[in-house]
Amino acid sequence: MFKSIKKTNSNSVLNINKLSVGYDKKIIAKDISFDLKKGELTAIVGVNGIGKSTLLRTIAGFQSKISGSIQVEGKELATIDTLDLATKVSVVLTEPIATKNMSVKELMALGRQPYTNWLGKLSSEDVSIINKSVSILELESFLEKKCYELSDGQLQRVMIARALVQDTSIILLDEPTTHLDLYHKVHILKLLKSIAHKTKKTILFTSHEIELAIQLCDKMLILDGQSNPFEEPCKLIENNNFDTLFPADMISFDATTGSFKIKK
Repeated sequence: MFKSIKKTNSNSVLNINKLSVGYDKKIIAKDISFDLKKGELTAIVGVNGIGKSTLLRTIAGFQSKISGSIQVEGKELATIDTLDLATKVSVVLTEPIATKNMSVKELMALGRQPYTNWLGKLSSEDVSIINKSVSILELESFLEKKCYELSDGQLQRVMIARALVQDTSIILLDEPTTHLDLYHKVHILKLLKSIAHKTKKTILFTSHEIELAIQLCDKMLILDGQSNPFEEPCKLIENNNFDTLFPADMISFDATTGSFKIKK
């Protein structure tokens, strides 16, 4: 029987409805629905192998969906051409950049490629956007450095700045705190929250840092392979959605502290 797809919220920047993702028609995650608005920081969390990165890459248009709907600013993703999509969605993946021999300044300039002419010449507006992004991420002292000279935390800030330079309404990040210590994990996530709220960008990221996401995110999507709940963290706690995320005989969730406890 034909099922109609629900209408997209007019205030929605990214709308996902009844989405199934995977590879070669093999479904990894299914029945995923959520709706993001401007200025929201949202995390996708779940156990290893549940499909977090696959979902993010599908939303980015890097791989095909199996079924369902992905709408970016009210348009179905499949109908948006590559160049136009690059002005709407920027992506920071875990894969290393093509060449770390580039300077930070050169990498920043690449973020303006969707807008520059075929010569790649930067306009005064391009330069202004780059300078603003550099200032937000506090990268002034790194501009002349090669990317290979940066620490993991510094390089992650540079990659976020490059995405910001691309000036899209949506920024997608896959595990942005991987390989960072606790201080830098918190620093990056607080930075993302500040960017989302101050610039009204819609930021969606995958993460294993569930407790940090609970404290810092506006919304969360829990990929659990069943109902895949999406809500504000406090409501997910109220609904006991974190309680069954891990085997109960090993790990329990403490709703009063918003943290996981190991059963000894």
